[in-house]
Formats: sequence, structure tokens, C-alpha cells
Amino acid sequence: MRTFRNIIFWIHLIVGIATGLVIAIMSFTGVVIAFEKQFIEWAERDVRTVQPPSPAAPRLPVEELIERVRAARTDGQPSGVTVYPEPTSSVLVSVGRGSVTYVNPFTGEVLGNGATGLRGFLQWNVELHRWLAAGGDNRAVGKAITGATNAVFLFLAISGLYLWWPRKWTLRAMRPSLWFRRGLKGKARDWNWHNVIGFWSLPVLIVLTASGMVISYKWASDLVYTVMGHEAPAKQGPPGSATVKVPAPEVETPRKPMDVLIAEARKTSPTWSSATVRLGGGARPGGAPAQGGRGAEAKGEKGGAAPAQGGRGAEAKGGADGVDAVTVTLREADTWPLFASKQVSLNPFSGEVAKQETYADYNSGRKLRTWLRFLHTGEALGLMGQLVAAIASLGGVFLVYTGFALSWRRFFPRRRTNTAPREEAAAQAEPVA
Repeated sequence: MRTFRNIIFWIHLIVGIATGLVIAIMSFTGVVIAFEKQFIEWAERDVRTVQPPSPAAPRLPVEELIERVRAARTDGQPSGVTVYPEPTSSVLVSVGRGSVTYVNPFTGEVLGNGATGLRGFLQWNVELHRWLAAGGDNRAVGKAITGATNAVFLFLAISGLYLWWPRKWTLRAMRPSLWFRRGLKGKARDWNWHNVIGFWSLPVLIVLTASGMVISYKWASDLVYTVMGHEAPAKQGPPGSATVKVPAPEVETPRKPMDVLIAEARKTSPTWSSATVRLGGGARPGGAPAQGGRGAEAKGEKGGAAPAQGGRGAEAKGGADGVDAVTVTLREADTWPLFASKQVSLNPFSGEVAKQETYADYNSGRKLRTWLRFLHTGEALGLMGQLVAAIASLGGVFLVYTGFALSWRRFFPRRRTNTAPREEAAAQAEPVA
């Protein structure tokens, strides 16, 4: 047993040294990602509100607001639009991927592109977390490295638990691993920090790394469905991203205005808190905002002009198979789970609801897969979950630091000039957990 423990210890130490830098990068960026939504909401709080000219002031058509943004932005096409129920809320138009513009719904005034600097930093932070900010052909390499490192981090967490496991379950034996101790220096201090942080962070780190594997690898995502007794989807993608088709009208029929379609979708959810339409047809994923925006703000795929407002139905993306429905993603207030949303797909020519889908309609495999996605950032459990995920991620940074420090002292010991207290000497005799 002692030999096996030594083998696990040395594997733990060596792979920890080999992957420590990437683990530290992913852990630190994970702290920022956990509060991305709050950062954006705070930074853009001024442009998110407007003053209605009068209590009964009419709102401009959504199409006109989109055209105002299209005229003001030459760096990309509008890819989504989000409206809110509060009369003092501006309308958010997503442009390209990760960029937004706010518009006054009463005057059509373009209020600005939000906190572009912060959004740019957060986008870079996400790219650093997911593929080490590599570009072009190197992105796949960066993604492979972060995926493998995440799997190694999961192994380090589990093997660390094995190495920590006390031979005797007594308070005296466990106390050095349960809380920080004052007066320790050098190796004894690093050993204490490494074990205490590892012990309290372990459950959360296992959830974060295991959910990260589901996000990184399709086989892991498929395994979730298989374990729950369901067939995995052919494509790995966010819930609600599949296109819904509706029959094309036999005669030339104008499309319904977007305001009408959104209003019809809103009727299905009296407690709606935001409504998002992905432009260019197709469905909008029902997840959390991509760049921390309020409600179900569209992350924005590249391209995607607004649907045509007239013309023969069969000519508008569909042909004999029909045309794309317009899908409105509704976020609801006081819903559970917190990340749940409703996708309402409507016939763009008649305004009839063609399909509704909520979290309750998902099979158990899809439900678990969605939970894992939002547990990865802590959003599944609200602000408290985000805080716990951020603290555990920060703990990962300190685990790397203390692990490196312990390894350095192991391989390059300094000559001792005095006798350490018995307690410190006993701590130093323990293997690095």
C-alpha cells in the first residue's frame, strides 16, 4: 500500500509541475468568467435605461431600430435583438460576435456600444480560458491543451484526496489539513496551505473540472445522455439551437412585423423578463447571456441579416421543405432552474406559434447536460454559486503556487541552520498532497 501511495504521489507531483502553468491560467480566468454578467451589467448600467417622452409614448418598430444600428455600425451586421418589459429599458442589438449596441426604443437614438473595452477584455479572457487565446490554425491546438489540462486537473483533485486521506481519523491527525495555522514558515506553511485549500476546494473543483470535460469533449457530452438512458444528439450545441421549419405560404405573403411576433411569443409567458430574436432565421440558444448581458442577450453569430419583410414564402430560406420559423427566446422572472428559458417558434407569415419548448420538455440527459454547462461557471445556483465557483477557482491558483513551492523545496532543499519545531518537522515529513 505504501508503494502504491508513493506511485500516486510522484505521478501527482510530476503532472502537477507539467501542467501547473496552464491550470493557473484556466483557474484565474475562471474567476473572471464567474462574474462576467455582473461586470457587464455594472459597466453598462447607464446606457441600459432611457427616459420615455411620456407614459403612453409609442415605441418605434424593432425593424427600424435594427436599421439604425446597421447604419451606425460598419464593423458588422446585426445578429440579434433583445427587448425588455420595462418602459425605461433600452433595446439591445447584438452585432457580430460579442459586440452590442443599445438603442432608445422611443427615439431610435443609438446610445452607444456599451463597455467595448471591458467586453473586449472579457472576450479575450474567455478565449484564454478555452484555447489559450490562440488564433487561426493554432486555436485547435490551444483547445486540445486546455481540454487535456482540465482532465489532468480532475485527476489531481482525486489523487490529492487519496494522498490527503488520513491513516487515522483523529482530530490531531486531521487538524493540519482542515484550517490555516499561524506561525508556520517555509515548507510547513506551504504544506498547510496546499492541504487546507485543496480540502475545502475539492468538491467544487471536481464539479468544475468534470463539467469542463463535458464541454470540451463530445464523447463526454454523449456519455451524459447515455448514462441517463437517452440517445445523444448528432451535433454538440446549445439547447434550442435547432432550426424549426414551418410550411411556406402558397401565395406571396408579407412577413409579420417583428413586434407582432415578439408580442405573440410574450403571450405564452406573462412573467417574461427579456425576449431575444436571433436575426437571419433559426433559433436562439436558450442559455445564459454570452457576454454577461442582461436577460437572454444574444451572443451573436457572425453575419445574419434581418429576415426579409415581404416576398414569397418559399423563397425565404426553405423551398419545398418550408421556411425557417422565427424563434423568440424568453427569459422568465423567478423561474427554476435559474438558467431556464423558453423557445417560442412562430410562423413569420401568420404569427401562429409553431412550437414551444421549455426546460421541462427536455429529456433527463439534456437536463443534466444543461445543468453541467451552467454549474461550470456557477450560474446554475445564482450569485452564491458564482461566488463559490470563483473562490474555488482562485483556490486553484494557490494550489499551483504551493505545489510549485513544495516541489522546488523537495528538489532543491536548503541547508537548515536551526532545528524546526516538532510540529513543523512532522508536517515536512508528509508527502505533498
